[in-house]
Amino acid sequence: MCGAGALPARMAAEARRQDWRVIAFTFGPAVGVDAHAARVIPSRFTDIGSVLAALQAEGVSAALFAGRFSMSDVLRADANTADAVSRGVDARAGSRIDAKLVEVVIATLAGLGVEVLDQRGFAGGWLPGAGCWTRRAPSDAEWSDVRRGLEIARVLADAHIGQTVVVRHGAVAAVEAVEGTSEAIRRGTALAGAGAVVVKAVARDHDYRFDMPAIGPETVEVAAAGGAMVVAMEADRVLLTEPEATIHAADAAGIALVGVGAP
Repeated sequence: MCGAGALPARMAAEARRQDWRVIAFTFGPAVGVDAHAARVIPSRFTDIGSVLAALQAEGVSAALFAGRFSMSDVLRADANTADAVSRGVDARAGSRIDAKLVEVVIATLAGLGVEVLDQRGFAGGWLPGAGCWTRRAPSDAEWSDVRRGLEIARVLADAHIGQTVVVRHGAVAAVEAVEGTSEAIRRGTALAGAGAVVVKAVARDHDYRFDMPAIGPETVEVAAAGGAMVVAMEADRVLLTEPEATIHAADAAGIALVGVGAP
């Protein structure tokens, strides 16, 4: 089940390496997935019935969600143009909060004998531990903001609101909601000004079957454009996509890129 970004192709390749036969359902562009999939099926949130029918026709036994699925797209999906199955999923969830939708999607797939897999088993080495990977390390003041940001980001994530915060001098300039990480960084750095710290964390009960929190080249580019000086991620729980490109972009911008343990 492919969203946007580099992860679908990465995970499809890893699934093939593990001897899975890969059928890719693409919800939007999924660059590079076709190189690893036996079949690519363009799909829509408003036509879930066709997705389920294709899963059965292909004899699919397991599903792997990969990449970014836009909550804005989910919120804007028009129930009046959706098929009966999609409307049923919406009604059973009772809300378009991602956690509620996840429960219904997983139950629906389980009813077809399809197991939803933990994405971490297909990350292929992109899930790093604690450390600083850039030439520049955070200053003492920036570390203080990292700790403050991690504390707030964990509360935010536990409430299933978002996973990213922007902090400067201990003040929270922005928290992520449905707009996603990049837009939250743009808003936060515009308010905080140069020198902001970006922190991404994960809920304690996060379900890795549905979502793999990640930081990648785009995250660093957006942070650099806003004058941020640190991008921090929760160690062992947030994915570092395209590590070489991400670290290179951070070094080029003078940004410290770090993985930190949970408080």
